[in-house]
Amino acid sequence: GVDIGGATTDIFSVFQGKFNRTVSANLGMSYSICNVLAESGLDNVLRWVPFDIDRKELTNRIGNKMIRPTTVPQSLEELFIEQAIAREALRLSFKQHKEFATSLKGVQKERTISDAFDQSSSGESLVNMMELDLLVGSGGVLSHAPRRAQSARMLIDSFMPEGITQLAVDSIFMMPQLGVLANIEKEELAVDARAAALEVFHKDCLIHLGTCIAPIGNAKNGAIVLTAEFTLPDGEKIHHELKKDELFRFEVPYEPISAVLKPDKKMDIGSGKGEAIETTVYGGVVGLILDGRSRPISIPTASDDRLAALKNWSEAVNEYPNNHHI
Repeated sequence: GVDIGGATTDIFSVFQGKFNRTVSANLGMSYSICNVLAESGLDNVLRWVPFDIDRKELTNRIGNKMIRPTTVPQSLEELFIEQAIAREALRLSFKQHKEFATSLKGVQKERTISDAFDQSSSGESLVNMMELDLLVGSGGVLSHAPRRAQSARMLIDSFMPEGITQLAVDSIFMMPQLGVLANIEKEELAVDARAAALEVFHKDCLIHLGTCIAPIGNAKNGAIVLTAEFTLPDGEKIHHELKKDELFRFEVPYEPISAVLKPDKKMDIGSGKGEAIETTVYGGVVGLILDGRSRPISIPTASDDRLAALKNWSEAVNEYPNNHHI
């Protein structure tokens, strides 16, 4: 899970039954926005901006956000820039989390940062994206994005999930309070408090965006990387052949969907290269998203090609209004 704020970004993970939390100071969306720019570099922010903009103007617009940290985007262009910055803040925070999780090895006790660096490390991160079942986003830029599809794409573009991963967001920053409620220590209240917290969490807090299905491996341009067949609860079947670098969405609600996923012989969807999977996946307010892009995501460097790729990916998930100009 991730909580992105104005000054910091917190990431929480559980892998192999071990919990880790990191706080990336100075990676945020308002007070720390210029530090995100400095850490990522202008080119890494610019690659996500889906319209032509002068480098100096982009830098100035980001600086204006730092000077006026409480402002919110008033135009689509401002929204594009804010969400581009968010992708980089999330990416950098996740990078730090993976490095820190390697050192911590999931040990649960309070200590100083120097203790973490002194601890012996296996050299391998606990974070394995192919094992990730659920990715939850929180914070204004994710929870309050004008369209849920924008939240889904920001999570996918920055965390780059592999295999089959459910996506969700915290509707109104409710999770911290529910966590406190679930951990009331008074014996006569503990059971009911935990039950109440879980009920609110599932019914009012968690917004199920859908499922990202992303085969991993090397493929040639234009090659079919995954053949997918879905059977909906009413018996309707949906078939799609996913091509390399394609993003594709099925609009299906949050309900169990039978899936047969057959990756190309060079691709892995969770059981090994070329190994098919029969499983159950879930839709959501966005739906099922099939992601044929490489890991890390490859964005063309030529301006026209980059803008065309961003436009195709955006339209694939119905991210912005039809009349917007890119």
